[in-house]
Amino acid sequence: MASLNVGNLGEYLREQRRAAQLSLRQLADATGVSNPYLSQIERGLRKPSADVLQQVAKALRISAETLYVRAGILDEREREELETRAVILADPSINERQKNVLLQIYDSFRRENGFAPGPDADVKDDADAGPRKGDEAGTARNGDDAGAGATEDQDPHS
Repeated sequence: MASLNVGNLGEYLREQRRAAQLSLRQLADATGVSNPYLSQIERGLRKPSADVLQQVAKALRISAETLYVRAGILDEREREELETRAVILADPSINERQKNVLLQIYDSFRRENGFAPGPDADVKDDADAGPRKGDEAGTARNGDDAGAGATEDQDPHS
């Protein structure tokens, strides 16, 4: 895990708040976190919880994972892995089965390169789960077993 550098986090938050053109009071209103507490975080006097960082990230429209890394809650490799997984899971152009297969391949490459699979690596193996709506490959897969004797059993009365 990354070492704690609360001052660096505070400076970064102040820069991001100013870039968003928000006062401390406006940020406090947007996050539900008190103005004095946010001020202490910015000055490096307090270490915020992951929940507070998430609220701040949402209000500033920045990545919560970046704040977690700066606060020492998450290390850089974990952040990169989470972002990779998030991109795969958020892609609307591929179905759930394809997403799971991609994540399984990603995990196998990480293991091959000496990295342990990530926190979401317990993704279900959907290869045996059967077809999903709109999953044409799944339909063909299920037809393999059923089609083996189809020529003999097509019409039992003929």
